[in-house]
Amino acid sequence: MTDFTRPWHSSYAPGVPPVVDVPDEPLTAALDRAAAAWPERVAVDFLGATTTYGELAGAVARGAAVLRDLGVRAGDRVAIVLPNCTSHVVAFYAALRLGAVVVEHNPTYTADELAHQLADSGATVALVWEKAVAPALAAQDRTAVRTVVAVDVSADLPAAKRFALRLPLPAARRTRTALRAALPAGTPVWHRLVADATALPVGTPRPTADDVALLQYTGGTTGTPKAAVLTHRNLVANAVQGQAWTQAEPGTETIYGVLPFFHAFGLTLCLTYATRVGATLVAFPKFDPEQVLAAQRRRPGTFLPAVPPMLDRLAASAEAAKADLSSFRYAISGAMSLSPETAARWERVTGGLVIEGYGMTETSPVALGSPLSPDRRPGALGLPFPSTDVRVVDQEDPARDVAPGEQGELLIRGPQVFSGYWGRPEETAEQLLPGGWLRTGDVVRLDDDGFVVLVDRIKEMIVTGGFKVYPSQVEDKLRGMPGVRDVAVVGLPGGDLGEKVVAAIVTELGAHVDIAAVREWCSERLARYAVPRELVILTELPRSQIGKVLRRVVRDDLMASSA
Repeated sequence: MTDFTRPWHSSYAPGVPPVVDVPDEPLTAALDRAAAAWPERVAVDFLGATTTYGELAGAVARGAAVLRDLGVRAGDRVAIVLPNCTSHVVAFYAALRLGAVVVEHNPTYTADELAHQLADSGATVALVWEKAVAPALAAQDRTAVRTVVAVDVSADLPAAKRFALRLPLPAARRTRTALRAALPAGTPVWHRLVADATALPVGTPRPTADDVALLQYTGGTTGTPKAAVLTHRNLVANAVQGQAWTQAEPGTETIYGVLPFFHAFGLTLCLTYATRVGATLVAFPKFDPEQVLAAQRRRPGTFLPAVPPMLDRLAASAEAAKADLSSFRYAISGAMSLSPETAARWERVTGGLVIEGYGMTETSPVALGSPLSPDRRPGALGLPFPSTDVRVVDQEDPARDVAPGEQGELLIRGPQVFSGYWGRPEETAEQLLPGGWLRTGDVVRLDDDGFVVLVDRIKEMIVTGGFKVYPSQVEDKLRGMPGVRDVAVVGLPGGDLGEKVVAAIVTELGAHVDIAAVREWCSERLARYAVPRELVILTELPRSQIGKVLRRVVRDDLMASSA
């Protein structure tokens, strides 16, 4: 674009450019540069076991040779079914180095859930956590997977911890059971294969920027998961945009990897952005505040990508333990709204900034963010990233832009926007409009200063008596009600009304909340049609792996129980 002046550029933090140059290179080029520039710098710290950039590059070269010997060729899909660990980082870059396509999967999936995605992607080799080998093998007959390779996560631990796992103690047995599983005879083991391999020859052809790098499944909160096709260029662009936004000094950052790498948010911030800026990645197999505080004493972090519940729990744990989190200069929160209370608590404990980012798997995933400056605005989605354009359009007619300040559907265009859904041309056509505009399905408002403010998701909007009710607006009001700890608002069949508004609430310990109190509270704060007609008390709300409340699951559960 020759002229790319937009109203939001004036709200950028000082030094952030409106446009970034996206290099014409594959993702693996950043790892090559980091290994050359900082061969002795720690690339990954996994519970105290360290791997330098030089060692990581060597392991990736051997891992790529292993995959080649298993028959993987450029364009083939390689499934990764692993928790966060050093082997996950190696496997990710090894597959990309061959020109293969990575397909990320949740390692806690059942055989049926895994079978659907493996069959859909056409993956031929699966690198699988020992604990997930059984469901992977059970799914194999329904897929194109030829080889399931077991990954022993405990092999990534420091030597002292590996030795402790062998001790005949109850704690050691519990940890062994959590990490390891018995394998069928003949199952190949990743660590042995990589240790015995010779590095892939330097002259082996590399992927291009326009080759597909990743199939990332999405849509699980609104329907059957489908794979977003992301190229090397898409993922490189988002890492470059992230570097421009954070203005990270290469070779200095320490990023805490508490988000799962198999999720788009964790993958980009912890695997691709981290490598581009030569950061040390401190990886955790799951989010555990005590583990994070222990790591903080050992290797203080500077940057934490997280979701609001993680920030809140970690800040609370740090306050209780009087732990020092002042090394964290900034945190990026995503996936759900960041409350002003959580933002204030984090900034009080750390002395740093927390900003919100917004995106979708289809945008690699970050498209907007609050500025890393005192002008950040908790509660807003933020400003479009460099080289990113947005429009707000009529929900029924996406060709028509709404007036400034009015609510409408958010459209996004930029170098990080995906090329479509794997094997789903019709759904791709519905999502990608002419000109490269992506329909987000989110109802927003674009303010005069360029900040985008979320109203709600179109697909979760409730239509009752002809009126449109946005669940998040009702939830925001109910969260302020005494006795309410958590809430999800959904629409259920409501006869002549179309749908009725139902609130599923988790109460504070010992609190009593009934429908009369909820209706009285909401009647003073919401339009009459948005007041919940029914109340359900739950002990907890279903959440995704990164802590996002799954309204669809709440709705499905309530529908099933009423039936």
